[in-house]
Amino acid sequence: MNKHFAANFFNLLIIIVIGIAGLVYWSKAEFYRDGPLQQALFIEVPRGGNVVALSKELEEQGAVRHGAIMRLGSDYLEKTNKLKYGNYEIPAHASIADILDIVTKGGRSSFRYVARFSVKVTGPANLTLRERSTTGADPVVLASFAMGEELPEAYAKLKAAKAAVSYRVSVAEGATSWQIVEALNAADFLTGDALDVPDEGSLAPDTVEVRAGSARSDILAKMTKAQTAILAEAWANRADDLPFKSPQEALILASIVEKETGVKSERGEVAGVFVNRLNKGMKLQTDPTVIYGLTEGKAPLGRGLRRSELAKKTAYNTYIIPALPPGPIANPGRKAIEAVMKPTKTENLFFVADGTGGHAFAASLNEHNANVAKWRKIEAERRKAAE
Repeated sequence: MNKHFAANFFNLLIIIVIGIAGLVYWSKAEFYRDGPLQQALFIEVPRGGNVVALSKELEEQGAVRHGAIMRLGSDYLEKTNKLKYGNYEIPAHASIADILDIVTKGGRSSFRYVARFSVKVTGPANLTLRERSTTGADPVVLASFAMGEELPEAYAKLKAAKAAVSYRVSVAEGATSWQIVEALNAADFLTGDALDVPDEGSLAPDTVEVRAGSARSDILAKMTKAQTAILAEAWANRADDLPFKSPQEALILASIVEKETGVKSERGEVAGVFVNRLNKGMKLQTDPTVIYGLTEGKAPLGRGLRRSELAKKTAYNTYIIPALPPGPIANPGRKAIEAVMKPTKTENLFFVADGTGGHAFAASLNEHNANVAKWRKIEAERRKAAE
């Protein structure tokens, strides 16, 4: 009987070992396998962001199939605590390994990645593509590149072959008007005079399909028309008792919400906090407005704010001015605008990063100070780990 039990146990152990080996082999293959993303995706790694929150967001956005594999891989490669704050572009079909490499290397300014240009073949062309053959009738993404990048070899081949193509211009939510105009002016497949910078917040961040030779001014006009419509619709459906005298004031706050949180599910809560503060006559005290006052939206600050900068008087320093700044600080997307028009009902007046990529909210200053202390401890632990 003991021999029979031992034999069964040994067989079970072999099965378990084989199963684990198979799981490891599959996970490794999945880690380096081309991802499911069909077109470039813009993401933001917020200050204090971590792999857990990022993997969940990327899974929701369809950029990775299994967030758990991303988390396990980052632990194994010791990249879990190496995320770099900033805005990033995730190329189509990027593997989990590619994505981790992008968000941990850093050094990619939001200026370069506010707009992404994708080239699509609309007819047969004798070119080798990563995705699939171009002999089919459906459009295929051939090349993708951002302003400031060296043009990919596939794009050069495309121009030489004079194939029938269309272009996709993708603009990230939270980009400034200056950044968007710089990107459009740099696109060699567009025509027309260099664009003047439109009012901040007046452009809808979106993806626009264009043909070679399209006028830059036409693209800007489409984005302006779209943002006007989005703002008008949201204003017409806004909640009661909001502290806004006009749609423009709501747009200003929407731009702040867009820059404050990279977690989409938090937009309503963040908007609710700011609405509460405005209703109580409290200062907003938000870092993105201070940064805009320093950079005018022309470049990322690239570092944390100094105490002297928080005390510097500018029209956008909400640590000093007791109200909204005079204008938007970026071009918010539809969801941020809708969050401000219908904010989450909450008693909270404060929030701070919580170490998961999101924020800890508080209704009292004492509770907020406790959350800040926790965050400072997490920051210190991460600095120590990095060293």
